[in-house]
Amino acid sequence: MKPLDVITIGRASVDLYGGQIGGRLEDMGLFSKYVGGSPTNFACGTARHGVRSAVITGVGDEHMGRFITEQLCREGVNTDGVKVDPDRLTALVLLGIRDAEQFPLIFYRERCADMGLTEDDIDPDFIRSARAVVATGTHLSHPQVEAATLKALEIARAAGMQTALDIDYRPNLWGVAGHGDGESRFVESAEVTRKLQGTLHLFDLIVGTEEEFHCTGHGEMAVGADDRRFWSWRGAGPGRSMGMATSRDWARRCTVSATPCRHGAGRTSRPWRTPPSPMPRRPGAGAPWR
Repeated sequence: MKPLDVITIGRASVDLYGGQIGGRLEDMGLFSKYVGGSPTNFACGTARHGVRSAVITGVGDEHMGRFITEQLCREGVNTDGVKVDPDRLTALVLLGIRDAEQFPLIFYRERCADMGLTEDDIDPDFIRSARAVVATGTHLSHPQVEAATLKALEIARAAGMQTALDIDYRPNLWGVAGHGDGESRFVESAEVTRKLQGTLHLFDLIVGTEEEFHCTGHGEMAVGADDRRFWSWRGAGPGRSMGMATSRDWARRCTVSATPCRHGAGRTSRPWRTPPSPMPRRPGAGAPWR
């Protein structure tokens, strides 16, 4: 049996959430500290469910970097793939909660530690020690971290492992939105679409929101009477799967058949619900999703 079930690759940050829910980020006076970054949260959340998880990321050789690595250890996440970078600072995010739809946030990621990953930081033996690898879209946005991510995926594919992509599209982290637009989840970009399309063949499972599937250039949306979205997936190979969250309490998983499908024809699907809650919860640190 392999020692790990899943390795995630990508962002790690310290999230500072404003304590005054409903207020503007400009007016926040108190903040609470959490571990952030979707792959880091994924590793923590799966570890809480008994999955043997690890994360490949980077943190600074300073107080906030130590906070992340220590919190990962407390959560039971393997930290062998966490690079401590003496030349870069740990990423920081300031966030607020206005209401169920508005989450203003500012990313502080200029030359941050997790964007300092290189191909040399990818240990083939460590990758092969897991059953699956999960990559995130942000680490396809820059040539250096893209090369590291692709190396890990190629090792995994060659070893017959499962691979997944969390599209995790943040326009300002791709340079197509400004620093003040951290809350934005969709800005159309032909370059982003081209980049994502060039990697989709590497994944068995692709996960994202409606807007994120639009970014890949492969999603077509049909709006039903109850405003739930059902998707087709063009260009993915037989057996590929997609998962999409369309609201706080609705998700759908579809396995692609050999024949491209349109709005449900020619594919199998299994929807599931989770009980509605006042605010969606992020799996990694107990703070709201971002």
